[in-house]
Amino acid sequence: MHSRLFAVALAAGLGIVATAQERPKILAVSHLAEYSADPAATEKYYTHVLGAAKGADPENSQGKRYYFSPDQWVEVLPMPANAGKNRLDHIAFRVSDAEGMRKYLGAKGWHIPDAVKSDKSGDEWFDVFDTEGNRVQFVTPGPRKQSVGGAPHAISHHVIHVGILIHDRAKEDTFYRDLLGCKPYWYGGMHDDKVDWVSQQVPDGHDWLEYMVAGGPGTGIPDSMSQQTLGVLNHFALGETSVEDAFKKLQAANRLEGRHDPAPKMGRDGKIQLNMYDPDGTRAELMNLHATEKPCCSQFTAEDPAE
Repeated sequence: MHSRLFAVALAAGLGIVATAQERPKILAVSHLAEYSADPAATEKYYTHVLGAAKGADPENSQGKRYYFSPDQWVEVLPMPANAGKNRLDHIAFRVSDAEGMRKYLGAKGWHIPDAVKSDKSGDEWFDVFDTEGNRVQFVTPGPRKQSVGGAPHAISHHVIHVGILIHDRAKEDTFYRDLLGCKPYWYGGMHDDKVDWVSQQVPDGHDWLEYMVAGGPGTGIPDSMSQQTLGVLNHFALGETSVEDAFKKLQAANRLEGRHDPAPKMGRDGKIQLNMYDPDGTRAELMNLHATEKPCCSQFTAEDPAE
């Protein structure tokens, strides 16, 4: 009898611990934060070419936000003195409970800050580093989002994925898949026998993170890698029902400025895409939400994002 009561009490205790350590929902991509050497030129690109709505940056008073929707944006920050060829500061995911996520990661042994940060708008966030030292932010938006315009001129209102340079797929999986619960979506490469890109969706939505596998040992930016190549790898993608129609719209409005593909093209994943680059070389990939051809290398293993 005593042993049964002990077992019930132990199970109840374990249940309390499990509840306290339950992972909050990871719902979507929130944003990508980058550096700019020429803020005026960068502003023209994001507001005129991509049509994002410019806003203040509640997280960093020296930065700006370029909104594609009230919950998704690109954050542009002043160039640090030691940036070198790096233009990426962090990637960010929207979560249901930033403080709960901080506690969850801490309970799993991950290095976390002492507290979440917040601003006047009600946003809460904190930063950690993944296994290769990439800064990752988790954000819970506040009610301030209601006051942000809907970016009526944006070529797309949905950031469907962010991509980052990595070296070791298995090592990164211990953070993004094992700990965060991201689910496989697709993988492929320039050639069928080599994996260059690995996509994993957030566990509670359809946006995804794309590993841009550079190969080679170590972490960080290889000395031999150019800033232009790095900008291709560290990127974000805007979802389109039809990239061809978006391209024609940009052409007709004389909004196609700066470096970009001459025309849409078929990607290896069977989705039509158009690559565009900001003044510092960070790539914005306009991408069809759905494949129109059979993808190379692997099948999709999760649902596509919606518009």
